[in-house]
Amino acid sequence: MELRLFRLVAIAEALSWTGLLVGMFFKYIVVVGELGVKIFGPIHGALFLLYVAAVISAGRAHGWRTGTIVLGLACGVPPFASVWFERRMSRRAAEVAPEAV
Repeated sequence: MELRLFRLVAIAEALSWTGLLVGMFFKYIVVVGELGVKIFGPIHGALFLLYVAAVISAGRAHGWRTGTIVLGLACGVPPFASVWFERRMSRRAAEVAPEAV
């Protein structure tokens, strides 16, 4: 169950990055306003915090090493890296216990 929730949160965090980046494009490049940033900034912030909690929770539940958890937390910072990390950990879990994924 933890990996399914982790997957959902990682994807949602990446999608919020998309919204925030689009909002920043319109705010700073097109210069038409900051509505996108005002909307997606708090959404992305909340999903980032949820992603941090999901990494820690999944890491504890599945016995990830400290370095793996730190990598997962770091992957919350660059855009879309959370999806890469989620895919990596899902593949690893499938190799260990195929029925668990």
